[in-house]
Amino acid sequence: MRIIFILCILLVLFSIRVVFATDALMEAGRTGTIEFLMEKAISDGLIIGGVVVIGNHTGTLYSISKGRISPAVDSAPISEHTLFDIASLTKVFATAPALMKLLDEGRISLMDPLTRWFPEFEGSDHEDITILNLLTHTSGLDDIAIPQEEPLKTAIQKVAGQKILKLPGNRFRYADINFILLGELVHRVTAIPLDRFCQEEFYAPLKMTDTMFNPPQNPAAVIATTRGDGNELLSGVVQDENSRHLGGVAGHAGLFSSAFDLTHFVRMYLNGGKLDNTRIFSERVVKQMTAPYFYSNGNVVRGLGWDMESPYSAPKGRSFSEMSFGHTGYSGSSVWIDPQSDLFVILLTSRLDHRGTRQFNRLRSNISTLAAAIYSSSDKALAGPKMP
Repeated sequence: MRIIFILCILLVLFSIRVVFATDALMEAGRTGTIEFLMEKAISDGLIIGGVVVIGNHTGTLYSISKGRISPAVDSAPISEHTLFDIASLTKVFATAPALMKLLDEGRISLMDPLTRWFPEFEGSDHEDITILNLLTHTSGLDDIAIPQEEPLKTAIQKVAGQKILKLPGNRFRYADINFILLGELVHRVTAIPLDRFCQEEFYAPLKMTDTMFNPPQNPAAVIATTRGDGNELLSGVVQDENSRHLGGVAGHAGLFSSAFDLTHFVRMYLNGGKLDNTRIFSERVVKQMTAPYFYSNGNVVRGLGWDMESPYSAPKGRSFSEMSFGHTGYSGSSVWIDPQSDLFVILLTSRLDHRGTRQFNRLRSNISTLAAAIYSSSDKALAGPKMP
């Protein structure tokens, strides 16, 4: 009887070992597919290189870096600490958080009219626009080309002179000008420029030493290149021309960061506004920031700054929940976060081909879909090394 009991235990242990071995093989196969997707994007000339980080509230579950920081064969390889121009991710890693910090402190209200902070709009067609409208791209304002001379003053004058086409609050229309105004609003409320405010309130407390506007131009700074409008390669200079004219510090674009640093910020959201012993936001504000707002007859869902369901939601993939949220950047960056499955995916690349939008969005979608397939179940959350 004792021999039979021992044999049963051995059989159970063997079965468990086989299950875990099978899971490990499946995981290796799927992560191998992510590696293949990145290598194919490089060989197809879609990107120079990039980083994928998949993680949860505790840290990194999987990461891979491919390619180099520039097309030069002797350039440095890309790593988790390589700085990227994260383009419109500036909106959700700088400007929207800054607004939420002010909201958390009671210094602004989502229903504040634009004219409270921008008297330049008094008497215009846009007096009914609120901070909420700017955060959700429902202001009805259109983008403009910003000149180099008196850029902010001229931009505000031009936008205030636009004729109203739709009342604010109904129709989603993505426009950088919303966040250009919000970036300046942070300055007007606090008397501190956006870059300094974010450094003091977010990046320093979260130990995000790779994150900054206008990174230093020195050989020690490992910065991935981006392709400018004139087909030139830029390194450490923001790709977006309007942001350059605004001095490289703007609410819509201009932030440089690494995959390593962005992981800290994302984990803070997944931990309810706190990372380790550092609280950045109250849990209430995190929930408010990621609550759904429905626009365009319910076809578009936005958070406060964040995308939830729209024509820009490719990084959501096919498996993330309806409560997940994220954002994309023109330079080749994206992030998607799913609190329901405790999972995030960060993709930072040096994008070469800006015409192949469908091909690039497929890359974003496929990586997120694979990430959810591998890591969204609770037993998979134990896998992988943790990022300090």
